[in-house]
Amino acid sequence: MIRSGGRAVVRRVGRLVVAVVRRARRLHPLAFFALLSLTVVFAAASAEWPRHVPAAALVVPLVLAGLVLGFRQLVVLTLLTMAIASFVLVSRAQPAPTTGFVLVLGAIGWIIIAGAKVRNQLGVPGTRGESMLMELRDTLTAQGELPPLPTGWRAEVAIQSAGKSKFSGDFVVSTERDNTLEVALVDVSGKGVDAGTRALLLSGAFGGLLGVVPVEDFLPAANRYLRRQGWEDDFATVVHVAVDLRTGGFCVRTAGHPPAIQFDAWSGRWGTRDADGPLLGLMEAPDFTPNHGLLKPGDALFLYSDGMVETPRRDIGRGTDRLAGHAERLVAQGFQGGAAMLVAAAGGPGDDSAIVIIHRLAHS
Repeated sequence: MIRSGGRAVVRRVGRLVVAVVRRARRLHPLAFFALLSLTVVFAAASAEWPRHVPAAALVVPLVLAGLVLGFRQLVVLTLLTMAIASFVLVSRAQPAPTTGFVLVLGAIGWIIIAGAKVRNQLGVPGTRGESMLMELRDTLTAQGELPPLPTGWRAEVAIQSAGKSKFSGDFVVSTERDNTLEVALVDVSGKGVDAGTRALLLSGAFGGLLGVVPVEDFLPAANRYLRRQGWEDDFATVVHVAVDLRTGGFCVRTAGHPPAIQFDAWSGRWGTRDADGPLLGLMEAPDFTPNHGLLKPGDALFLYSDGMVETPRRDIGRGTDRLAGHAERLVAQGFQGGAAMLVAAAGGPGDDSAIVIIHRLAHS
């Protein structure tokens, strides 16, 4: 009971601090004068009780200013803090290392100002830039969630970014309409944070196209959009599948992406669903050949990125066999929770990894 009560207090204090910081961002002049007043109070206390209040306490308002103030106000407060610190140290009865302390204080202020200058160029003072990145990350994660499916079907998705980063060059967009499930697994060139910004841009665009344009027009429309961006060396690979949830019939199209894998529950065999198509963004009007199939009760379809099957020492063919071997162990449990297990077991640590499992249950 004591531990739970302590955690509740910590959460309340955390929410209070976040609320205060948010309000301070909106009231920059008030925050400036509040921090300047705090600096004066610390300076006066340090001058009156030098043994109990060290002059280093003046760093605290400066660090807080870097979180809530704009660039110009931060520069002014830094200069005032250095002047006040010099006055406090000089006015003491006992001599103190004035020059060294002021230089260290100035170095800290310069570091804080340098970070604020970058944020000022984006027009997001304080920690608002980090908050925007977190919101974008949450948006990308939310778009990757699969829609609820009717009885007799289950679908899972798992994504693991390179280096355990929160941003990934692999993302999933999906929709379900008129008893047709559409899923697109996209792999943007690059990995981790470097590909995260392009993934955020394309996820919104591809998510808007999915379910709006006809199934056969999704990849051509996505290719035209990517061509309009004018990216010189950047591209994307996609595997797109549309599944009829009434009959189990499906159609797979790929754009430079590894083929889908189908598990046949009746024979216990694994097979690839090859579909030819070039990388998105390289050609003006490419053709994407479809591959049609049928998911019977108990069958499953796997969509995955090259990070799941390809490494510098292993080609895609051997990696696909290895992935099927890992997935074979999940047949007995009906592939439930299999997406996360496969990413953890087969995903490459140096590349983004993603997998989607669409399973038609044997017993509805």
